[in-house]
Amino acid sequence: MRPDKLREVVESLGRPRILVIGDLILDRYVTGAVERISPEAPIPVLTAMQSEDRLGGAGNVAANLRAMEAPVEVIGVIGDDSRGRRMLGMFEELGCDASRCVVDPDRPTTEKTRMISGVQQMLRVDWEKAQAIGAELEAQLVRDLPARVHGAQAVILSDYGKGVLTGAVLNAVISAARKAGVPVLVDPKGKDYSIYAGATLVTPNRKEAEDALGRKLDALGDMPTAARDLMRIAKLDAAVITLGAAGMFHMTRDGDSGHVPTVARQVFDVTGAGDTVISHLAIALGDKRPLDVAVLLANHAAGIVVGKRGAASVTRTELISALGRHSVGSRKIVHDEELTALLSRWRKERARVVFTNGCFDVLHAGHVQYLRFARSQGDMLVVGVNDDDSVRRMKGPSRPVNPIGDRLEVLAALEMIDAVTTFTEDTPANIIERVSPNVLVKGEDWKDKGVVGREWVESHGGVVVLAPLLDGRSTTNILKRGSA
Repeated sequence: MRPDKLREVVESLGRPRILVIGDLILDRYVTGAVERISPEAPIPVLTAMQSEDRLGGAGNVAANLRAMEAPVEVIGVIGDDSRGRRMLGMFEELGCDASRCVVDPDRPTTEKTRMISGVQQMLRVDWEKAQAIGAELEAQLVRDLPARVHGAQAVILSDYGKGVLTGAVLNAVISAARKAGVPVLVDPKGKDYSIYAGATLVTPNRKEAEDALGRKLDALGDMPTAARDLMRIAKLDAAVITLGAAGMFHMTRDGDSGHVPTVARQVFDVTGAGDTVISHLAIALGDKRPLDVAVLLANHAAGIVVGKRGAASVTRTELISALGRHSVGSRKIVHDEELTALLSRWRKERARVVFTNGCFDVLHAGHVQYLRFARSQGDMLVVGVNDDDSVRRMKGPSRPVNPIGDRLEVLAALEMIDAVTTFTEDTPANIIERVSPNVLVKGEDWKDKGVVGREWVESHGGVVVLAPLLDGRSTTNILKRGSA
């Protein structure tokens, strides 16, 4: 299906109510800089600069669904602690119904804290008690499940092996869904897929499928037999196997199958990509779309989300924009009212807007890495570009090498950029105030210079992030080599 036709599918896609049941995880990201080794032990010292909480596990599935504007009810188990209360507050902010989540006073809310310097994860600290829930909590969940399933158009079982999806819970959900004619999609865990018997489909990655089948799946030609075996083991209607850089393979019980190549143009972090896949599959199947179309949508969404840091999601606007980039790159060049309208639409979508700026005169690998990093910090990237006069004032009469129109066209062709605009002043202060981004990105060489716009962004609830730079890459050096 051509991207423009798939874009029409997204634009007409409904908003089915999705029930998410599974393991809830709080993902915490502590970012900073490593500049020295501890005198106490041979370990790096992370100077923390900011901390951010995101919903992980089944919570990230719910976040992905809400980003696509689907009504969501989420059911899981939290601890009687501040982390659990924080998660409930985050669900409320998202607009998810989490009223039937249960509290287990004997276990902590699962939390994964990641320590990050630049783009590198230095350490992960897990708080969890990964064991099956007790009989009393299990009975409480099972009692409510038939009614909850009856009100949904699709059900997602998000299994992270933390103990919520016991045999009794799985049986209750799948049985109720079969009676109601509601599709059940499973993100599986472990080696025994027979516990998911009767579900509609499973979405293992290649390694998970290998573990379940007890054999290696080295080639694409291995996938049809693998999918058939998974369907046989778990009495499924279909199987979808994600293959990382090789895309996705899908097959139905009737033998209809297909392979969808990856659409990821940049891979920054694969955390939570499986949550994105199953979320988009559920929305499409809940809206009565065929499996092959659902897989195409999920594949495109996953290609976007791996370009972001940590557990992330994809909005409708973002997906539509990505599907339109093949032929409408120049539409990303926006000014004045067009920029205002674009920002307004993104804010209504609750998109996390990132802004950065520069001359971008002679584009090089350092620029590409920098822009890729900037895009990973949010959902939409706006790039402000100095016009020709302001470049001359900063760089001298021989610059810019490329006029503003050419620079805009080249930047608009880059997949990580969602909008590009110009500014005429010597500093980006005015355009930053106009955009009011959630995240302002500058190169780490600005650490001691003072980032223009920091006060405005932080006073409006945003953050400033310094991006790592690629050593030895600069327009000035390139021009010096050319004239040598």
